[in-house]
Amino acid sequence: MSDIKVIQLRTEYMEQPYGIDSPRPRLSWVIQSSGRGFMQSAYRVLVASSPERLDSGAGDLWDSGKMDSDQSIFVEYDGNTLESGSICCWKVMVWDAQGHPSDWSEPGVWTMGLLARSDWQAKWVGLGYGTDEVGRPATCYRKPFEIGKPLKRAVLYASALGAAELHLNGARLGEDWFAPEWTDYNIRVNYRTYEITHLLHEGGNLLGGIVGDGWYSGHIAWYGQEQYGKTPLLLLQLQLEYADGTTEVLGTDSSWKAARGPILSSDFMMGEQYDARLEHEGWNEPDFDDSNWRSARQFGDYRGWITASASPPIQITEQLEPALQTAMESGALIVDMGQNMVGWAQIRLQGQRDSTVTLRYAEVLNPDGTLYTENLRTAKQTDSYTLKGAAEEVYEPHFTFHGFRYIEITTSPDVKLLGLTGKVIHNAMKQTGRIATSDPGVNQLFSNIMWTQRANFISVPTDCPQRDERMGWTGDAQIFSRTASYNMDVSGFMAKFMMDIVDAQRGTGAFTDTVPFLKGIPDECTFFASAGWADAGVIIPWTMYRVYGDRRIIEEHYGAMAGWIAYMKRMSPKLLREDSQNFGDWLSLNADTPFEVFSTAYFAYSTRLFAEMAAIIGKTEDAAAYAALFGEIKTQFNEAYVSGDGRIKGETQTGYAMALFMDLIPADKRSAAAGHLVRDIEEHGWHITTGIHGIKYLLPVLCDTGHEDAAYRLLLQDTYPSWLYSIRHGATTIWERWDGWTDEKGFQNPGMNSFNHYALGAVGEWLYRYMGGIDLPAEAAGYKHIHIKPVISGRLAKVECEYDSLYGRISSHWSTADGYAHVEVTIPANTRADIYLPDDGKEQIEESGLAVADAAHILDLGMKDGKRVLQAGSGHYRFRIRLKEEASQ
Repeated sequence: MSDIKVIQLRTEYMEQPYGIDSPRPRLSWVIQSSGRGFMQSAYRVLVASSPERLDSGAGDLWDSGKMDSDQSIFVEYDGNTLESGSICCWKVMVWDAQGHPSDWSEPGVWTMGLLARSDWQAKWVGLGYGTDEVGRPATCYRKPFEIGKPLKRAVLYASALGAAELHLNGARLGEDWFAPEWTDYNIRVNYRTYEITHLLHEGGNLLGGIVGDGWYSGHIAWYGQEQYGKTPLLLLQLQLEYADGTTEVLGTDSSWKAARGPILSSDFMMGEQYDARLEHEGWNEPDFDDSNWRSARQFGDYRGWITASASPPIQITEQLEPALQTAMESGALIVDMGQNMVGWAQIRLQGQRDSTVTLRYAEVLNPDGTLYTENLRTAKQTDSYTLKGAAEEVYEPHFTFHGFRYIEITTSPDVKLLGLTGKVIHNAMKQTGRIATSDPGVNQLFSNIMWTQRANFISVPTDCPQRDERMGWTGDAQIFSRTASYNMDVSGFMAKFMMDIVDAQRGTGAFTDTVPFLKGIPDECTFFASAGWADAGVIIPWTMYRVYGDRRIIEEHYGAMAGWIAYMKRMSPKLLREDSQNFGDWLSLNADTPFEVFSTAYFAYSTRLFAEMAAIIGKTEDAAAYAALFGEIKTQFNEAYVSGDGRIKGETQTGYAMALFMDLIPADKRSAAAGHLVRDIEEHGWHITTGIHGIKYLLPVLCDTGHEDAAYRLLLQDTYPSWLYSIRHGATTIWERWDGWTDEKGFQNPGMNSFNHYALGAVGEWLYRYMGGIDLPAEAAGYKHIHIKPVISGRLAKVECEYDSLYGRISSHWSTADGYAHVEVTIPANTRADIYLPDDGKEQIEESGLAVADAAHILDLGMKDGKRVLQAGSGHYRFRIRLKEEASQ
C-alpha cells in the first residue's frame, strides 16, 4: 500500500470554492509522503459534472490522462467549456519517481458563477430615504416563495451596493459580514455564491436581506458619506433546479416587500444605533404578515462589472473575553479586552424597556483611566442599543466595526450587563506562518504584527482600523506585502486588491496612492503617482508571483504595469524623478531622504522588477528593453546621487538601505555604502531612523552585506525608537509612529497616532527570511525550490519558524548551546531545498547522528557566501554544527 497521499485540493487558491468566474481555473494539491526525497513524476486529474460520475471514474468534463510532470500547483483546467452554474467535481492521483501511484485523493468541488451579464435576471431594488427620516436606517427586504416538488439544487447569487446581511427561513444565512465588500462601485461590484439546497424545504420558504450603507454610501475616510451613491441597493438571484429537470429563477424585483427596521443608523466609522423596540418579530419567516410593508423600488441596471469575489469573505475568526473591568466614578464601566483588536462587542443585557446602553470604543486609555479618543478624529466608534424589555437581550452590531482594546459602557442603573464577548473580524485567510523564539519581546513583536494584519485586512489592506481614514494606502500595502504573505494566505485577497489598483489607474498610466478610488479625491491632488505608493502596482504582482508562483497575475496586469513605467519615464527628465508630489520615507525620524533619491530609486526598482516579469511570461524583447532602461536609470542615479566613496545624497539609513536592496550601487562601492549605513546606526546609539519604507529594507541589507549582528541589535533594541519600545509600553499591535508614546511627552500627534498600523511591522519579512531562514532563490518562485538560510546568532537561544507554502509546510528551527547549533528542517514533498549552514571547517556537520556525507538525500554543494550548502529533498532533517566562537556567544 502506497504511503503517498494527495490532500488539500484547491481551485484558484481556494478549497471548495463556489461561484468562481475564471473560465479556465487552475488546480493545485499537496502531497504527503513519509519518506525522504519524494518528487512527483506524473499526475492524472479527473473532473466530472457530478459526484456519482466522479466516483465511477468518468471524467466527463476533463480527464487529463497520465501526464508526465512534477507540476502540482496551477495545473490549468483543459476540459469541456464550462457554463454558468456548472458543478465541477474533481480528484487527482500522482506517481512518485519510481512510478508508484498514489490512491485517488478525496474529491474536491468547485462551481462556476454567472459568466455572462445576460445570466442576471434579478433586478436591483432599494427603498430610498424619506425626507422625514433622521439618520441612515438600514432596510429589510423579504420574499416568500413556495417549493412544490422535490428539489435537486438551489444556488443563491448575492450582491449589493452597500453591505448586505442575508436571511433564509428564520435565520441569518452564512457567516459572511459586509458582503460584497469594497470596490470602486463606479467600475465594478462583486457578488458571492451560496449553495443552499439543504436549507430549503417543500412548502413555504422565505428569502430576505438587510442592507446598510457600507462603503457605498457610508463615511469613507475624511470625505464624508455618499462617495459612490445615496441609496443602498440589493441584488439577489435564487436559481432552483428540480428533480424532474425543470428550473425556476427567483430574483429581487418590485414584488419584494421592504421596510425600515430596528437599525436606525449604521456606519463603519460612526457606529450603529439599534432600537430593539422596532424589531419585526419573525420578519424573516414565511408566514410573517408584511401587508403594511412597502413594495421595493426597482432601479435601473448597474452599468459596471459584476464579478465574483476573489478574496475570502470577512468573518468572525475569534472571540475574546474581557481581561479586566473597571467601574469609574462617573458610573461608566471600562472593559479591557487585553488585546487591541478589530470587530465589536456582543453584549447580553437585562433591563427595562426604553433603557439605552451606549458603547464607545478606543485603543488606549488616558492617564486617568478614561478613553483616549483624540486620535479617532471625527470617527465616533459608538454603538447604542435601546432595550425592548425582554428577560434577556443579546445585541451585536450588523454594519459597523471598530478598532479597540477598551470599551466604555454607559447605561441606566436598571440595566444589568450579563456578559460581553469581543468578536474579532477580518477576511478569513488561513494563517500560514508561525514564529516562536527564546526572547519574549520578539515573540510579542510577532504577535503584534499578526494581530495588526488581521485588524487591517478587511476588504482592502487599510492603513488603520479606527480613525476616520481606513483607506487602502498602496505604500503601506506594498511594503508589508511580503510579510503579509508569510503570515497568511493572501493570494485571493491581493488578487482582489490588484484589481482595485488597476480599476483606479488614471488615463495617464499613473497608479493612485489609495484604492479603491474615491470621487472625493480630485485628479489634481497629490494622492496619485507618489513614489513608493503607486509602485505597488508593480511590486505587489511581483511579490505574489514570487510567493505563489502565479504567472497569471503578471499576465492580467502586464499592460497596466507597462503604463506605469511609461508614465514615470515621461515624468523623469534625464531618468531622474525629481518631482515634489511625494510622501517620501513617511514618518522617518529627523532623517529625511531627499525626494529625488527616494523617487528615482523606486523608478529603477519597479523597472527592474517589470523587466524580470516580462521575461517570466516570455516577452523577451520587452524584458531586454526594460532591463536596459533599468541600467540607464542606475547610471543616472549614481552620477547624480552617489559619491566616489559610496556616500548617497542625504546620507540617511533609508537612502542606503533602498539603494543597496534595489541593486543601485556598483559592486565596488557596496561595501563602503554598507559601512556608512552601519556607522549611521551606531552614531544613533544603535537605533533606527527610517520611516515606513526604509524599515522594509534595513535589516535585510545589513544581513546581505555581512552585518548580521547589527541587524540583531536593532531587532532587540528596547529604547526609543524601536519595536520593543512600544512593547515595553504595553503594545499588542504595531504602532503607526515610533513615537506613538514617549516617556517624556505621553501621546504624540493626536491627529496621526494610530496604535494599529502594520507598516512598521514589515520587519516580519526579515523574521521569516533571515532569522528563521525560510526564503527563495533569486531565480525561483512559489517554493518549489527553497532556500533555508537562517542567520544564527548567540543573541537568541532558540528560533522556531514555519511557513505553509502551496506545497506544504516548510519549517526551520534552530537553537544554540555549548558552542553548537542544532538545526531542524522540514521540506515538503515535491520540492527541494538548499540549506545554508555555518561551517568552521574544524568539525564535520552531522545529520541525525551521521556525517552529512552518509546521510540520505543530501548532496554537499560546497561553500557559498561563507556557508556550507547542502541540497536536500523532501523530509525532516536534524543537523548539529560546531559554531565559530563569536557566533555562539
